[in-house]
Amino acid sequence: MKNKLLLPLIGLGSLALLSACQTLTPPRGIKPISPFDIQKYQGRWFEVARLENRFEKGLTHVTATYRLQDDGTVAVINRGFNPKKGQWSESIGKARFTGSADRAALKVSFFGPFYASYNVIALDDNYQTALVCGPDRSYLWLLSRQRHLTPALRQTMLAKAKQAGFATEQLIWTDQE
Repeated sequence: MKNKLLLPLIGLGSLALLSACQTLTPPRGIKPISPFDIQKYQGRWFEVARLENRFEKGLTHVTATYRLQDDGTVAVINRGFNPKKGQWSESIGKARFTGSADRAALKVSFFGPFYASYNVIALDDNYQTALVCGPDRSYLWLLSRQRHLTPALRQTMLAKAKQAGFATEQLIWTDQE
């Protein structure tokens, strides 16, 4: 009887330890945008490009929508089309600031107590184009309020990503047509 109770407790303890060990900081040498205004950032963004990841593999027409909640958290709705399955997929999550709300360093969760780092590392003054990274240089997204960027803006954002040490030659350009 004791072992039956002990096993779930060990499992929960391991889960809590793994969750606590996750890094929620940006990659070394990268600073999130500050000052940052979540009011201006909220709304729908189109994914222009990304470093491929298992959560979005093969998706097209990807968007991310952010909405500030009354409790200070940010509702996150990621949506994309899977052309192989012929269907839309959607993930709903919640983000929280990891420090001050005027610094674009957040943690986001789509799976209960598990959070991942979400850092806005480049952003134009009008909140129309952004570079977002995770906890290391294997996660990068180029987001825009428009489906496409002008060639000049695209080059500017690529240069910023490359300067920050991201493998821009590995970016997947998201089909938004």
